[in-house]
Amino acid sequence: MLKIGSLKLESNLILSPMAGISDLPFRLLCRKFGAELAFVEMINCRSISYKSRRTRSMLSSGKQDRPLGVQLLGCEEKFILKALEVLKDYKFDILDFNAACPAKKVVRRGEGVSLMREPKKLHKLLKMMVKKSSWPVTVKIRAGWDKDSINAKETALYAQDAGISALFVHGRTKAQGYSGDVDYGVIEKVKKALDIPVIASGDILSAQLAKRMFDETGCDGLAIARGSLGNPWIFKEIKEFLKTGKITCKPGIALIIKVMLEHLDASIEFYGERNGVVLFRKFFSWYTKGFRKIRPLREKSSRVKSGQEMKEIISSIRD
Repeated sequence: MLKIGSLKLESNLILSPMAGISDLPFRLLCRKFGAELAFVEMINCRSISYKSRRTRSMLSSGKQDRPLGVQLLGCEEKFILKALEVLKDYKFDILDFNAACPAKKVVRRGEGVSLMREPKKLHKLLKMMVKKSSWPVTVKIRAGWDKDSINAKETALYAQDAGISALFVHGRTKAQGYSGDVDYGVIEKVKKALDIPVIASGDILSAQLAKRMFDETGCDGLAIARGSLGNPWIFKEIKEFLKTGKITCKPGIALIIKVMLEHLDASIEFYGERNGVVLFRKFFSWYTKGFRKIRPLREKSSRVKSGQEMKEIISSIRD
């Protein structure tokens, strides 16, 4: 069991927020395979303050989509406060603050991982959020800015002092982005320094790597992102592997096709046919990664606009 503030979870495997990916159809699919807690896509505080149509769509949820977390991106107190005011109209269970995003446009604005260069400012923002929020507040950080400025432990201690309920930590620096090796040692130091739950992320691409993360860091939970792309059953596989040391639930081609069709239908129902099909195209590539002689079908899938056409392509997949 994982306890984050007042929220008690049976599973410590969490679906991370991912831009353009962790929408309602994908979250519901991952939940079927064991992702108990999931997050909507990362939301910019300015955007939610202006109540843009796209932001409202990103916050769409339902009764089956629980427990649910919202992750905010920002660095200005006034916009964070406005975002908190808007979010009062929505039902969710955890409020996460992003101090980890390494994207250039985010860093230029002083948001995301830039805040790790100003741990005292981050402390002030988190303290304000904890005071104003009726939900448990968490924060996501990285190992540091670059290899010469690893300050995850220092930043984590500031965050804990601000009153957060749990901390997410990605084991790479801003300079690394999503390449290079994950530093398990940094995550382990953060875990040993804090009294609150520490949830690790970075390269959790398989059940074996999930076990390695638990074993080498002592973390309390895992936040799974890229490992779930085209692989929503990763949550089920990790649970089985941690329990038995084996994986017997590896999906065959028939199940993969079934899940793809289910995901496509959900995407069309949520976005409408044209948009739903277009948004599903990238998932087609992820689901079929490693398939033999798949290139012609991938090229064909990248052009279709109707649900029926996409279904025909999916149904024609062979192992």
